[in-house]
Amino acid sequence: MLGNNPADENPSEKDPCDALIGRIKYLFTDEFLSSFHPMSGHLRAALQRKGGLYGLVPASVIAACDTKTSNLCKLLNPEVESKPFLALSLIMRAIPRLSGFVVTSKGQLSIQKQNPYPTEIIESSDIQQCSTESILVNAIQIPASLDETIQPVTLDISSSGYYLDVIAQKLGVTDASKVLLSRTIGKASSETRLYFAASESLVMELLSDHANVKDFHVKGLLNARASYFCGQEIYGDAIMASVGYTWRSKELFHEDVSLQSYYRMLISKIPNGNYKLSREAILTAELPSLFTTKANWRGSFPREILCTFCRQHQLSEPIFSPTSIPLKASCKLPRSQKKLKVTEAAELATEYTNGGSSNAGDGESVGLESSFRCEVKVFSKGQDLIIECSPKEIYKKQSDAIQSASLQVLSWLNAYFKDLGMPLEKLNCSADALGIRLTSENFLKEFALCQSLHNVQQCGNQGSKLSESKSTNMEYTLSGQDVCLPNIEGSYSGVCPSSGSLLCISYSVSLVTEGGHTKELIESKDEFEFEIGNGTVVSTLEGVVTQMSVGQCAHFNMNLPPHEFILAAVDDPARIVSLLSSEICSLEYHVTLLRVTEPSEERMEQALFSPPLSKQRVEYAVQHIKKSSAKTLVDFGCGSGSLLDSLLDYPTSLEKMVGADLSQKSLSRAARSELSLSSVSPL
Repeated sequence: MLGNNPADENPSEKDPCDALIGRIKYLFTDEFLSSFHPMSGHLRAALQRKGGLYGLVPASVIAACDTKTSNLCKLLNPEVESKPFLALSLIMRAIPRLSGFVVTSKGQLSIQKQNPYPTEIIESSDIQQCSTESILVNAIQIPASLDETIQPVTLDISSSGYYLDVIAQKLGVTDASKVLLSRTIGKASSETRLYFAASESLVMELLSDHANVKDFHVKGLLNARASYFCGQEIYGDAIMASVGYTWRSKELFHEDVSLQSYYRMLISKIPNGNYKLSREAILTAELPSLFTTKANWRGSFPREILCTFCRQHQLSEPIFSPTSIPLKASCKLPRSQKKLKVTEAAELATEYTNGGSSNAGDGESVGLESSFRCEVKVFSKGQDLIIECSPKEIYKKQSDAIQSASLQVLSWLNAYFKDLGMPLEKLNCSADALGIRLTSENFLKEFALCQSLHNVQQCGNQGSKLSESKSTNMEYTLSGQDVCLPNIEGSYSGVCPSSGSLLCISYSVSLVTEGGHTKELIESKDEFEFEIGNGTVVSTLEGVVTQMSVGQCAHFNMNLPPHEFILAAVDDPARIVSLLSSEICSLEYHVTLLRVTEPSEERMEQALFSPPLSKQRVEYAVQHIKKSSAKTLVDFGCGSGSLLDSLLDYPTSLEKMVGADLSQKSLSRAARSELSLSSVSPL
């Protein structure tokens, strides 16, 4: 049984207050106790508590672990979305209307069933009363003060106890009723949450009979780091732990949250960090500046990264609006006047690549080249427009247009995260340069916490030994004086990379102290592929490999990137902390160039010719046709007819075009292109 109550399948059809009361009542029924539901796990654990705590369930658990209760609370007060403690007041105020069924404990934010569960229900619910087995769960303590560093903690949970009582002790409060829970963070199946303690003043305020719960004023220090992770207001010290009950089992689920996990979650909040993680190359990969081809792209695609970014920052899913760009009728002559003679009979055919289609009339079509554009919009959860990106570039493939537009938004967001304190005028100018329209007020509102976190960190860590002052929003771009000249070894093979080439390298990155007395391996890969020429790896590494040939090795040193990247890359950050805090360190790279795959002709054109050579050829031909006022054009060696097909898109004096070629295969392709055809005898 999954713990669904048929009576509240459509709570929106009821008064939200009545629906909330009905839902809470159902959660404490005999039927619900034995269900596979996260909330029922807490109810069973409450029956293992001792003394006066027996059967008491924290109200915060009901709001956090039952989705229907949470949604009803948000209907009653939308601020519950960002202030989870407001849901507790709504739940506690509903309890008096459930008199005779559930009761509260005086002075506590807890609820219990008034009449005991029948013995047979308890026995059928697999509740263990006498187990002494202990479960050790690694978690992270996040101090509210940014002057204090993140610390690992261990939760010692008895299998017959209640894990929230253990967390309460770690937070320094008397019982679990004062422990508040955030929403889950990370992947959808995650049970990782932030746990924090309600102050005495907040407990008293939540227990009082306020007429308007929107007027709550929380006293205490906002935990900027914890709040940044979950997008909700967290006050005081917090514990990040992955523990709780799930839909999959009645057993307590738990997994460790390490310092590495924390820092990986931190860098994943920025587009560049998300891309680095997708490549498992935190100290080597960089989010590319250009989307060239799907075949050459490695790691998560831009569209996927943008969607993840929006979820992590509690924004609505981005809206992608690809459009086909028909060729203007003013630039086309009637089809009846444009004929290409080929050496085989053929039927009139129109083929569009990648699912493209045409609904244009005679003389209008969606061309095979540069025929898609994509607009991207990002909205807040409240559907306020934040970012609108309308690139001017057009693409052959719809998918490329979507990926490229997504990358444009990500590139601008990256620039913002590197300089969170940039003035509003500069913010708007940088957006305009990339074809992005920014609703500044909405944008700054959504990222206000991020900005304040950066400013406080910069001030608060100046005297800290473990320098978090180099935070994730600082630019990881190293100038020439930050890098030792590379030492390249091995004989020259003559096979060298060029712009657009696909390279494969093996590499290792180590943290070394000044003088080389201590060396710790941080990251390595036996094979790592990337396209050169579009910023796919850190700029210094790209500069080094362009000087190498296949089979050669190089080693060089670089200054440190922001420390968060180093701590996210190592398996055990604890052993690196002392080096970072007490020694002058650098990164040492060892690289071997394994192979080079030359770019396709089309990719080479993009890299070496601007505009592409094919476009230059067409424009050259158009120029001479107009100059001579020619009526007929014959293309000897027409191949697949690409030049003739391109000329159809330009207004010229031509009335007839003929193509001739010795290659039967090329002419067959020409016959299938988007041209009016007539049959002639072979040449």
